Amino acid sequence: MRRVVVTGLGPLTPIGVGAEAYHRAQLEGKSGVRPITRFDASVLPVRIAAEVEVNPEDYLDKKELRRLDRFVQYALIAAELALKDAGLEPSALDPERVGTLVGTGIGGMETWEAQSKVFLERGPNRISPFFIPMMIANMASAHIAMRYGFMGPSSTAVTACATGSDAIGQAFRMVQLGEADVVLAGGTEAAITPMAIGAFAVMRALSTRNEEPTKASRPFTLSRDGFVMGEGAGVLVLEEYEHARRRGARIYAEVVG
Repeated sequence: MRRVVVTGLGPLTPIGVGAEAYHRAQLEGKSGVRPITRFDASVLPVRIAAEVEVNPEDYLDKKELRRLDRFVQYALIAAELALKDAGLEPSALDPERVGTLVGTGIGGMETWEAQSKVFLERGPNRISPFFIPMMIANMASAHIAMRYGFMGPSSTAVTACATGSDAIGQAFRMVQLGEADVVLAGGTEAAITPMAIGAFAVMRALSTRNEEPTKASRPFTLSRDGFVMGEGAGVLVLEEYEHARRRGARIYAEVVG
């Protein structure tokens, strides 16, 4: 069996963008939970979430952004961060030996809500022709592969809260079994929307500590009252050990199972 190592980190999170900022925020105990700003949440019982603070235009073309749901935008940014952190130049790689496996639990929720409103208010002929390709789950992996010309295995995972871990596990097997030398793997989510927050609130799954957002997530206390909705993406570069060693890559860790 081939050895598999982690050579690149691409975190896009509510507490930091990029490996250095994310690590520093963790050491400082920074919280990413704050009042929702993406939409008017005043009618909802839950008005807090962990939103990502990033300008997608710093990474992606404006025209491209109009055709991508936020969950795909986040995945593309995280993939770019991971590749840069790994010191990998996509054009120098064998495209048929690079795979992508980025999962999402719910896909294009924001697009679904927006287009549902269009359908109800303006009729079916006004639905965007990009609606379906914007919302389906595998578009995160697909757009990463298309952006860099990667032609190795490309797939996705959709397993609710375990999605990112499942994707990394499947990618590990790809490299271990020789299906690819490098795989970009992880998860992405962008479900801070009125419908998603409302639905989880009805389930009584979310904390209602709206007045103290940084203290809302407390899973190990008797006074816990739910989790906090978050968003973002995380992509790892998984690489075959000898491939990484030959190019003098920094190795963060070895994946052994």
